[in-house]
Amino acid sequence: MFNMKKQFLGILSIFFLFSGCISDSENSLTRFEREVERIEEYLRVNNISSVKEFSDPLLGIYMFWQDLSESGIRPIDGDSVFVDYTGKLLDNSIFDTSIEQVARENNLFNSQRNYRPLGVLLGAGRVIAGFEFGISKLEQGDKAFIIFPSLFGYGDDPRAGELRNQPLIFEMDLIEVKKNDIDDGL
Repeated sequence: MFNMKKQFLGILSIFFLFSGCISDSENSLTRFEREVERIEEYLRVNNISSVKEFSDPLLGIYMFWQDLSESGIRPIDGDSVFVDYTGKLLDNSIFDTSIEQVARENNLFNSQRNYRPLGVLLGAGRVIAGFEFGISKLEQGDKAFIIFPSLFGYGDDPRAGELRNQPLIFEMDLIEVKKNDIDDGL
């Protein structure tokens, strides 16, 4: 099982190592610092009430729980998790959700989409790093939101459209954890 914190620190190290290779008007380090400042400003302006908090200011990651289930069922790498989510930008505009009612209320509804909790194989890297990190901090039944810089989201990927170089907020409701039944020999 890999350690999420070590993975993030590795990503951050590589990110800053290559930041000198970027010929944009601002390099990656400057962009990261500005995004962290924007996140901190968002936190100052928005009065966030929570029952539990997690923060790593060096990485610009903040997490706030609205409900603690105290189920004791924590996901680990290899588990399948099912999470309802709503993704937002720092202006609180919603860009994606797994919840049909939220999609309808925000003019995002797509009749071709099947709205249901997103299934994720934890540790497989099939979702953005910040989203996966947030899931890893939850217990089944917890509701929380996580804020993180674009380094842990879509970064500078031009295919990301409006999400490119944007800090992201995800409201998450960990509906179910299906434990991996494979014996790993431990």
